[in-house]
Amino acid sequence: MKASQFFISTLKEAPADAEVVSHKLMTRAGMIKKLGAGVYNYMPIGLRVIRKVEAIVREEMNRAGAIEVTMPVVQPAELWQETGRFEKMGPELLRIKDRHDRDFVIQPTSEEVVTDIARQELRSYKQLPKNFYQIQTKFRDERRPRFGLMRGREFIMKDAYSFDRDQAAAKASYQVMAQAYRRIFDRFGLTYRAVAADSGAIGGDLSEEFQVIAATGEDAIVYCPSSDYAANIEKAEALAPAGPRPAPTQALTKTATPGKSTCADVAELLGLPLAQTVKSLVLATDTLNEHGEVAKSQVWLLLLRGDHDMNEVKVGKLPGMEGGFRFATVAEIEDHFGCKPGYLGPLNLQKPVKVVADREVAVLADWVCGANEVDFHLTGVNWGRDLPEPELVADLRNVVAGDASPDGQGVLAIERGIEVGHVFYLGTKYSKAMNATFLGEDGKPAHFEMGCYGIGVTRLPAAAIEQNHDERGIIWPDAIAPFTVVICPIGMDRSAEVKAAAEKLHDELAALGVDVLLDDRGERPGAMFADWELIGVPHRVVLSDRGLKEGQVEYQHRRDTAASKVSAAELLSFLKERVAL
Repeated sequence: MKASQFFISTLKEAPADAEVVSHKLMTRAGMIKKLGAGVYNYMPIGLRVIRKVEAIVREEMNRAGAIEVTMPVVQPAELWQETGRFEKMGPELLRIKDRHDRDFVIQPTSEEVVTDIARQELRSYKQLPKNFYQIQTKFRDERRPRFGLMRGREFIMKDAYSFDRDQAAAKASYQVMAQAYRRIFDRFGLTYRAVAADSGAIGGDLSEEFQVIAATGEDAIVYCPSSDYAANIEKAEALAPAGPRPAPTQALTKTATPGKSTCADVAELLGLPLAQTVKSLVLATDTLNEHGEVAKSQVWLLLLRGDHDMNEVKVGKLPGMEGGFRFATVAEIEDHFGCKPGYLGPLNLQKPVKVVADREVAVLADWVCGANEVDFHLTGVNWGRDLPEPELVADLRNVVAGDASPDGQGVLAIERGIEVGHVFYLGTKYSKAMNATFLGEDGKPAHFEMGCYGIGVTRLPAAAIEQNHDERGIIWPDAIAPFTVVICPIGMDRSAEVKAAAEKLHDELAALGVDVLLDDRGERPGAMFADWELIGVPHRVVLSDRGLKEGQVEYQHRRDTAASKVSAAELLSFLKERVAL
């Protein structure tokens, strides 16, 4: 490829709405151009990266036995109504009507459509297992699209769906995909972790996220440096504290805390460690009548240590919380506690509430909580003596660095990551909802056991940039770089020798299968180098008239701080050793 035949459009400054590094650099490098909120044109440089991501994904999916299909972007609502997701998914699902007033959706994922294919085409256990995948455009109507391709509305995703005869076979298919994903992310050349995850809205049991490690990542990844344990913050278990609860040593005392409504402020005022305070979180669950109206509500009091944060996913799995919960209203709080938020606690209630204590709180002695009176807290609070034991003790909190690892192999550490892939074991969630069955070996119909496997194709380049960049621009791994090698001839328009040497090197590298670009635009060296450092091509070769007369060229990897002199006669063998062929 020659630069004069390609399209290169770089910018000195990023647009004002670009917040994260990847958005800024992708825009400046001419990879993407904004068309609307969360919707982008993929320009030639960017599309080359996306196609390389797709090629690796496709090769490994095919190698793992998956079969490629393409399902429509626009899908009839009837299928989504069968599973209930047409109503449940919320405003992120873009619903449209055609000229006949029929309902359709712009697909964010394709469980319904692929299950419909399976129930029509896979009639016998003899046809199983099967795994269908696609690389297709998706749309999610994000409330606040931001961060460029990291959280856009339109995006490209690889989604795959496995169909099996029983649970054991489905879990085997899951493991095949989990290993295929490791091969895929290894080939991308990125630092990543496969972490145990909560299945979220899609549902299921076995679930892993593939997270690209980056300081700007939205997700907190919990791992044990001395073992293979890794999970996202939602899934990571906080182990029960070791040892019995200490005996009380303090009397229950009502203490003035004027204007101090947070645990941190109270701890500072009283000269106590924050871990000795207990925060009160008031939630509510609603029971609906047949008309969908709230028939009654139950108020809950969750107690966590002042230095811990509630984990909403764990709370959502508590008995009685599975149907969803909300934070209680101020009116509900005042009705049950007789006090406004900021001074709440489990003693002296106006009306009974369901009390759930985190494991750490359940073993505390002489703790501090709100007195249910403005400007007052209680100190020296003890279970059994001052209030009944909690109705339920559970893991309610996010783990923190230094907690014991659940596998007993050390302590936990936390780093940031960007989710770029996710694998689920779904079971019969969708096959039962859509009555998708096959004839089993016993001649009886059985529901398919399913798995779901996604990779964010357009999100991945953005994640790669968040992990690999410097003050000059992007630093691509060879496998997904828009070009692997760029040849930068100086004075090519003035020197026949430079022109001939540059074209010869370009042709030789191309013949070897190297993705090479010759910059024949005639730009000044500084501008030419700045463009390719911004775009992030990993290998650069500079040819000049003086260097060729000395029998040398300059080579510089994008991560190098300076160029190296290389013999022109040995350049090809030199590059073969450094470039991933």
